[in-house]
Order: sequence, then C-alpha cells, then structure tokens
Amino acid sequence: MTDTKGSGKLTRPDGEILAYQIDKCDAPAGPTGLVWLGGFKSDMTGTKAEALSLWARGAKRNFLRFDYFGHGQSSGIFTKGTIGRWREDALAAIDELTGGPQVLIGSSMGGWITLLAALARPERVKALVLIAPAPDFTEALMWAGFSHEVRATLMRDGLYREPSEYDDEPYEITMNLIEEGRRHLLLDKGIALTCPVRILQGMKDESVPWQHAMRLVEALASEDVTVNLSKTGDHRLSTAADIARLVATVEDVLGVVEG
Repeated sequence: MTDTKGSGKLTRPDGEILAYQIDKCDAPAGPTGLVWLGGFKSDMTGTKAEALSLWARGAKRNFLRFDYFGHGQSSGIFTKGTIGRWREDALAAIDELTGGPQVLIGSSMGGWITLLAALARPERVKALVLIAPAPDFTEALMWAGFSHEVRATLMRDGLYREPSEYDDEPYEITMNLIEEGRRHLLLDKGIALTCPVRILQGMKDESVPWQHAMRLVEALASEDVTVNLSKTGDHRLSTAADIARLVATVEDVLGVVEG
C-alpha cells in the first residue's frame, strides 16, 4: 500500500469542471483531513498551498485543494463567478472528494468561503485556519472603499478593472459580484460557528486590514478563537517564517480536535 498524490476533475451539475489535487494517505496519522480554499483570482498551486501539500505528505494527512469556477485549471469565465457559486464549489469538493472530519484552511476570500462552508456542514468541519480572512470583502472592502467614479462605472458598465499588486492583469470586478455577495454577508449578523478558529494576519496587509480580522473575531460565536498577528506581515503571508507559522497552526489545531 502506498500513499498517492493525484489530480482530477470534478464535474458539476451544469457541466462545468472543477480541477483538484489530492494527497491521500492509505494509513493517515489521524481521522481528520485538510481542505485548502484559496483566494480571489488565485489558484491551488500557490506558495502556501504547495507548502501545505508537502507538509501533509510528510505528516501523513489527507489534503485536498481545488480551483473554483473561473479560477486556475477549472472551467468557467472568471467574471461570471460569484460568492454563492464559489461556496457551492467548496461544498461539492468537500462532499464528493473527502470523507470524515475536516479542517478547512482558507486564505483571503477563501476565508469567507470557508466560513460559509462550515456553516453549511457543521457536522463535517471540526476547525478553521484562516489566513488574512476576508469575509464580506465585496461590501466592506470593495464597495465601501470605492470612489463615486468607480461605483458609477460599475453601475453603468457592470464591470470595473482594478489594478492589482499581485497580478499583471487587473482584477475584473463585476456589479453582479457585489450584488450577489450581499446575500452572503456575515459580519453584522453574527456567525454561529462554535468550532476552534485560528487566524493568521499581517499588520502590513493593505488588502485586508488587520482590523477586519478583529471584526471577524467579534462576530464568531466560538470561544476558542485565537489570532496570530505579524507586525511586518503583508497580505500574502508567504515568507518562510509565515509558512512555518501556518504549519505550526495547522498542527496545533489538529491536536485540539483530535484530543
């Protein structure tokens, strides 16, 4: 019997394809698997996801990562994606590609999707690790921060191309993304999750300010919530020290949920 690392395609009911990679152990170190949920316009081959995959193989942990609709190797047009669509992608990946208890690890927008997935599958999700989490970002970080001119462009054209420091191409933000995102807002109504939550946040993060993470802490019902603030950390949190903190956090929370 050997451990395996493989890739595949998950077909959704509308015919769209989700690409995924999975590290699967025949004799895992514990019953709890790990699922990676990436950020807005990112993919499953990023630095943090790759590092976690390498660690998971060495630690004998099942680890799943996937690309949302319109991201990476998955099918679909990015500008047709919404928070609800990406939530459904996450639930399909969890339901069809994993078994047993899971720890969800969400980065940036993936933090929002992680929270939504955990609310929908509380019996499966045992803990969350969130990296620069951005719940409600379409409203609280985009719409609220847009100038009158940007809002006018969105309402007139349905699309705004925002320059990105993380990509050569601009972020294509649609009015539909903003409007549909309003159906999934969490921070102002409380988040009824009681599982352990671990948050990693950089104080130099210009995309998701550290104060946003504090709003999340206040909104969570769980009393088992900790925040690790890096004074010099940016939004990526991908340095060697950042990766070490991430791995240590995952190891810690696995110890908590498995006793």
